[in-house]
Amino acid sequence: MIAIIKYNAGNIASVENAVKRLGYNCRVTDDIDEILGAGKVIFPGVGEAKSAMIYLKERGLDTVIKSLLQPTLGICLGLQLMCSHSEEGDTPCLGIFDAQVKKFPPGEIVPHMGWNNLSDLQGPLFAGFGNEDTVYFVHSYYAGICPQTIATSNYLVSFSAAMQRKNFYATQFHPEKSGSVGEHILHNFLRL
Repeated sequence: MIAIIKYNAGNIASVENAVKRLGYNCRVTDDIDEILGAGKVIFPGVGEAKSAMIYLKERGLDTVIKSLLQPTLGICLGLQLMCSHSEEGDTPCLGIFDAQVKKFPPGEIVPHMGWNNLSDLQGPLFAGFGNEDTVYFVHSYYAGICPQTIATSNYLVSFSAAMQRKNFYATQFHPEKSGSVGEHILHNFLRL
């Protein structure tokens, strides 16, 4: 069973529908035993870092997520919360990835919203892909490039489009909204 972590964030239904389309059983849950017992865990989200971290801490999910041993995928806000700190609300995060989350500098339209290329692809999430595949982003904050970066993109600055550390994977983009490319990336994760 695939556990999709339920917390104070949006877009969880889209992820659930994408996993089911790929033929996997999943459950949206904040039950610690279900999360710990799942074969894979997905930590999606659209929302605001500070209130999301408060919700996770109130339920003990911050400690649970950091302790997971099975393949775990953060998506969008999930990636940002897996970093060490976010400028959004001056929020200490989970610290799985050694990266700071910063607000895009003023200039172009923020949020970064729409299709953008991936570059510097590494690791099993991107098996079968080459540079320049496009995926769908919606975000006003970004994680900088760090040792755990496995894909980059550029919008005003270069940033981590995907990250990996041990069993933890994360994408700033939304694979569930990225057509056949995103479906393939999600499928690669679910087959780990």
